[in-house]
Amino acid sequence: MAGLVEYVPKDYLIQGRTVTMPCIVRDACSATATWLVRSRAARALLPGPELEIAEVLPGRGLLSISCIDYRDNDLGDYNEVSIAFFVRKRGDRSGLPYVGAAMDMMRGLLPTHIIHLPVNQSFTCEAGRTIWGFPKTVDEIDFDTGGDRARCIWNKDGQNVLKLSSPTGGKRDFPEQALCTYSYIDGVLHKTPFVSSAEGLGVRMGGTEIELGAHPIADELRSLGLPKPALMSMWMGKMKGRFEAAERC
Repeated sequence: MAGLVEYVPKDYLIQGRTVTMPCIVRDACSATATWLVRSRAARALLPGPELEIAEVLPGRGLLSISCIDYRDNDLGDYNEVSIAFFVRKRGDRSGLPYVGAAMDMMRGLLPTHIIHLPVNQSFTCEAGRTIWGFPKTVDEIDFDTGGDRARCIWNKDGQNVLKLSSPTGGKRDFPEQALCTYSYIDGVLHKTPFVSSAEGLGVRMGGTEIELGAHPIADELRSLGLPKPALMSMWMGKMKGRFEAAERC
């Protein structure tokens, strides 16, 4: 019919298996903490000039660390740690300074850029790097969600990167929300649109404890002022999502 665009799923061959977009997350749980960090230090960890740190206060941006247990996912059953900044494309000054960025973050309208994304399975690592340009690596990740606090230990190259402890539990629902994250594929900026929802959501001020190890990535986090109290902690007891293919910006 004229005026309608037919959606054609996009397939990728990863380790002999076909992955079809969108990639569906049917069940996961996550513990996420957010910190205020120095924009200048955060900017030094961005890989290119196309993005800038979205400041919520003068000279301050937001760092997010998430520990995720993907229990039912098109890419498998695996653990993941995401270290990301909230960003904007350079030159995008829409909205009120500082207040606009903070409000966009709370409403899920502020994009992210992931600087580290370790997982503990090789298939999802290759898929993430190939399809979306995510900086996935295969590392040791122990994520225990059995008690009243979620505890995550990330080891890399025989050294500890971090240990994180965050409260679990929550009774709120998080309705499906459209989000996006930026990444680089062959040095070119791409955008990945995705949607996410959750049940058993708990949001708290502070609450997360973090210890940093001896690995160089831990030193990157020290350059941002960590370890220090988190600004906010969030628990999602049952998370669902849908990731589209990356789009060139």
